Amino acid sequence: MHLTFFIVSTLRTNTTLQRRTLSGILALGFAPTLFAPSAWGQSADGGATMTPEQAALVLPDAPGHTYDGGGAAEEKSNDPATLRGLPLRFLKDEAAIFTSPARIQKGDLKWLLPLAGATGAALGTDTYTMRHVVSRNTSFNDANGTSSDVLLGTALGIPVLLFGLGHVRADEHQREAGLLAGEAIVDAYAFDTVIRYTTLRERPNQNDARGHFFVGNASSSPSFVSGHSIMAWSSAAVLAGEYGKPWQQIGIYTLASGVSLTRVLAQQHFPTDALLGSAAGWLIGHYVYRTHHRPKVVGFTGH
Repeated sequence: MHLTFFIVSTLRTNTTLQRRTLSGILALGFAPTLFAPSAWGQSADGGATMTPEQAALVLPDAPGHTYDGGGAAEEKSNDPATLRGLPLRFLKDEAAIFTSPARIQKGDLKWLLPLAGATGAALGTDTYTMRHVVSRNTSFNDANGTSSDVLLGTALGIPVLLFGLGHVRADEHQREAGLLAGEAIVDAYAFDTVIRYTTLRERPNQNDARGHFFVGNASSSPSFVSGHSIMAWSSAAVLAGEYGKPWQQIGIYTLASGVSLTRVLAQQHFPTDALLGSAAGWLIGHYVYRTHHRPKVVGFTGH
């Protein structure tokens, strides 16, 4: 059984030492689940291991992934994504996301161990960073909080605008870009909600930025992972797939990065929350794009 599920079964632990230990274990178990290539439908050596039917049940990772049946993933024929089909696609997406730990393999250790070390290091410095590096000036924090909300609003508004323009102009590419980016945001929000209310991590502005997990005073607004970050990056991953010109990529990822950075500067999230939220959002968005994108749509300029 995956380590994350073991941790959930021990939530009744009460001592501070045990909470801190579980906090580290949780992050080390959660992060590899997101980044393991096999968990997202790719073999550890970058090769293909699955049929198209099997691949529909997992989360493909890197661009250029191919299936055993022959032909690049981008050449597969997907049915048009429709607003009516969104509820069923959402359920299938969430099933693939939450069952991905079952597909982790030994070969993933070359990815898991460095990531686990980096995550552990980030957790170990979260409290120091929020106490001594990020300003606690109220005006500064409030300004960054407002900025993060505006930037996220922009990231959420772009898919709506694209979808609307696609209908008005009969532009299938714009319509698909808006719809899939919106779908990725919904998928990411659902995933984030489950993680946050399972881990119950304190916000930096609580308990002198100790960032404990599994504590009742965090239940009103848990910190791990950053909801702003995961939604912004899920949208960005889809849009970056749909629009591949360098200036478009720079704009898309600058917007998402700004959301994550300002959440930390606002003292709303620890760096670990923003980092893993961004990573999870990108992977979810990339999965939605790879699974549902139709490369033959008119106006496509992506990969």
